[in-house]
Amino acid sequence: MSTRTKIKALLESGKTDIDVTVKGWVRTFRNNQFIALNDGSTNNNLQIVVDFENTDPALLKRITTGAALSVSGRLVASLGKGQSVDVKATSIEILGDSDPEKYPLQPKKHSLEFLREIAHLRFRTNTFGAIFRVRNTLSFAIHTFFQERGFVYLHTPVITASDAEGAGETFHVTNFDLANPPKTETGEIDFKQDFFGRATNLTVSGQLEGELGAMALSDIYTFGPTFRAENSNTTRHLAEFWMIEPEMAFYDLKDNADLAEELLKYVIRYALDKNKDDIEFLSQRLLEEEKQKPQQDRSELNLLEKLQFCLNNDFERLTYTEAIEILKESTPNKKKKFQYLIEGWGTDLQSEHERYLVEKHFKKPVILTDYPKEIKSFYMRQNDDGKTVAAMDILFPGIGEIVGGSQREERLDKLEQRMDEIGIPKDELWWYLDTRRYGGCPHAGFGLGFERLVLFVTGMGNIRDVIPFPRFPKNAEF
Repeated sequence: MSTRTKIKALLESGKTDIDVTVKGWVRTFRNNQFIALNDGSTNNNLQIVVDFENTDPALLKRITTGAALSVSGRLVASLGKGQSVDVKATSIEILGDSDPEKYPLQPKKHSLEFLREIAHLRFRTNTFGAIFRVRNTLSFAIHTFFQERGFVYLHTPVITASDAEGAGETFHVTNFDLANPPKTETGEIDFKQDFFGRATNLTVSGQLEGELGAMALSDIYTFGPTFRAENSNTTRHLAEFWMIEPEMAFYDLKDNADLAEELLKYVIRYALDKNKDDIEFLSQRLLEEEKQKPQQDRSELNLLEKLQFCLNNDFERLTYTEAIEILKESTPNKKKKFQYLIEGWGTDLQSEHERYLVEKHFKKPVILTDYPKEIKSFYMRQNDDGKTVAAMDILFPGIGEIVGGSQREERLDKLEQRMDEIGIPKDELWWYLDTRRYGGCPHAGFGLGFERLVLFVTGMGNIRDVIPFPRFPKNAEF
């Protein structure tokens, strides 16, 4: 089985007049003579030329779209247009049949909605082959970036008793019989009898545990699944998604922003280098999609230009206060074109505001800092003005916020005071507070939503199309 050569390697080798064995799935079979074979290593098919006059007709009938084949033959320079080489088949073995009457992926254009319904087969299309090869590259690039800089990859728990964001939208974990859970004398569910002896949930973030690692190992990063039980049926939300969360001891807010900008540029450049064909294909797909939109809704930049735009520009840095002034005086705000009008300081920025700053005002990625403490989490370091925290968000074209982070509050008294104000029980986070009691130091970190990054690099419009098996309200298929 291991004698095969992958199609990508064959097409890139530049070799001809050699004997090869290739294996893959039939995309099309024309005139009983030309098979377009694809093995997922590239979007480019390999043309197999069949000597149909000397091939068993029963075998030819089984060469249908979706069938898995093993083909041995001679790799030769192609006489036809559209490909540089062909394989002149000397033997064809059917490894798996595919009934052409029932196979859902016939060689025609399918809508993304339809492909979501057959997510188990959508990997076999050019679009999703390209997306998931790019996703793979971005994943590898993230690990490479941090490993080259001496970070320790820390596995934080998937099952936890804390809700890092304080949002309360968690999936509960239990092994109780839900129809008959044990109760306390007051009639409440008695979690002391549950598997972990307390109420637990799927993690919404590895950040708090990540900070514990950073307080001993200096620089750590997590890269794992996180879960939000948020009933959002939108193109931007998933119930299960992946997060990259580095935490760095002895970092301040500027160090944090510098690292995040460096990371984003590194992984985008890495994907452009390694997946040039896939990104060019996705760029072309996006151009075709944009033609269906009214002129004013089309992007000013194509996908490749948008990626270069992020690489070629230093990210604009400004405070939340400065951003509010810009937005308040902006034409869309004055003409009441924003869905959420900016009245004044303290407003939580929406995606439309973030995109205006990036796409219309600065025309480059933006790092916003120093947000009002009321709209940010308890663990963010309070600034001396008593009103703002040392937080930062990175805003990208077409996406809005792609990174959120902050310098963490290292002063025990300030952190406890903020927890009291918000109503976060200190006794449940005793372990977190211990890192401030024993050798606390300035430290910072951020979270990068991996699917948002993949969305940006692939140019896709729906986050459900950049994760292999999307989880969202009323859907946990496959």
